[in-house]
Amino acid sequence: MKLVSRLLVSSRPVSWINTAFPFAVTYFMTSGQVDANLLVGFIFFLIPYNLLMYGINDVFDYESDLANPRKGGIEGALLEPKYHQATLSIASLLSAPFVIYLFAAGNQVSSVVLTGTLFAVVAYSAKYLRLKEIPVLDSFTSAVHFVGPLVFGWFLANHGSLETPLVVASAAFLLWGMASHAFGAVQDIRADRQANISSIATFFGARTTVRLAFAAYLIAAVGALFLPGRYAFAALAIVPYLFVVGREFNITDDNCELANRGWKRFIWLNFFAGAVISSLLIGPS
Repeated sequence: MKLVSRLLVSSRPVSWINTAFPFAVTYFMTSGQVDANLLVGFIFFLIPYNLLMYGINDVFDYESDLANPRKGGIEGALLEPKYHQATLSIASLLSAPFVIYLFAAGNQVSSVVLTGTLFAVVAYSAKYLRLKEIPVLDSFTSAVHFVGPLVFGWFLANHGSLETPLVVASAAFLLWGMASHAFGAVQDIRADRQANISSIATFFGARTTVRLAFAAYLIAAVGALFLPGRYAFAALAIVPYLFVVGREFNITDDNCELANRGWKRFIWLNFFAGAVISSLLIGPS
């Protein structure tokens, strides 16, 4: 039971919906069906996917997380070494049947998207790959973790057809994800430098990174305005992030930890954004 408890914490339950929702909504809106593909994909992106993503992160980031005062709660688990092998094994075994089914149920394009998404999940944290330590690529890979399920849901339901609304929505979501990752990295600049860890924030510095994140959010909001019909109002979901990030416009490397006050609000802003998107999806097309 202790292992189960640690695995649950490691999978970040508060963030489960951030990957399952994009897949499920996109698949349903595209196919108009509630079927086995939707159910299997939703369950996979809800729990196994998050355990795989965050479990690998907690295993390979353990040493650096020990020195980070933020870790050990809702902002990141501290997974004791005795659970590392079990975490990697269980996360892989739990994901395997879902992945096999989704490959079998999909098409050539959806399989490529799923493969790329899973590679991003593993390569972000795993030893010898560590994309999280390559500035800019770290933010891009992190964003793929959330955009990937959306794009996969589209191609799984649409059999490989590409349409403009998908491109616009995916680009806006990608920028949102990159901005969120970049801003989140600001609070760890000093801790990361002490641990010799590179990130987009250690490369550009606190102030520039915050302003890049603000610009990415702004471009994402403007991009969302080009979505068809009422879906253009999705831009409103991004507006609160501009206020939170804008508050830290003059932050420096010396007081980078101040960004944590904004990062804590992100956890709840994500639910607000989800509520806005959900309200736009309700009703006739």
